Amino acid sequence: MSLRRRTCVAAIAAATMLCIADARADSRIGEAVLVQKDVLRIAGASTSPISVGDGVVRNETVRTGNDSAARLVMIDSTNLSLSANATLTLDRTVFNDETSYRDIAIRLGTGAFRFVTGHSEKAAYKINTPLATIGVRGTILDIRSQRGQTMVVLQEGAARVCTLTFQCLELTQPGDTAIITAAGQGRSAIRKTNNPSWSFAATCASTSGLCTVTDLASSAPPQDFTGILCGR
Repeated sequence: MSLRRRTCVAAIAAATMLCIADARADSRIGEAVLVQKDVLRIAGASTSPISVGDGVVRNETVRTGNDSAARLVMIDSTNLSLSANATLTLDRTVFNDETSYRDIAIRLGTGAFRFVTGHSEKAAYKINTPLATIGVRGTILDIRSQRGQTMVVLQEGAARVCTLTFQCLELTQPGDTAIITAAGQGRSAIRKTNNPSWSFAATCASTSGLCTVTDLASSAPPQDFTGILCGR
């Protein structure tokens, strides 16, 4: 076997081992910068409290309790604010470099949220609720996910909101709001208004610092980028 071929085989083997190791290890993708009262991480059957400064990792769920709130900041400075009784799962992340993602998917359960995009290309962000998928373009969004209804309120930028059956609306002006309502048998209806009955502003006012926007890129911890090799 030639030296070049042996080098190639060794590189492939090393990459494979990195992928295996990365699949077994948690990958820190951001941290909690504000925690009020009861905020938990859920990973499989394990549940533990989250404190300020704790890392958040891929494939875990963050849940806030009664009268609780949290703000998470990702390595690309995406800010995610959660109201009381909210759940959020960081489904998928593929790093682009040390301060941005090539692909980031966030699944919102029930609760209210404010989402502020960071340094990644806007096409990298994908937000999902039980009733909707949301694509963003330089955006601040308020999102309320309840049983049977999702409301998306545009505060800044632009967004495209679609039902799970691909009925879509474009939000382009501050105040533009998409309301998706379950209609039974897997169907849903979507409508648009510019006079929303709700926004995240009241939640911001009730918790100091909850809606402050923090740039974490300069202080993010060292990252393991082998997930790129694994295609995640």
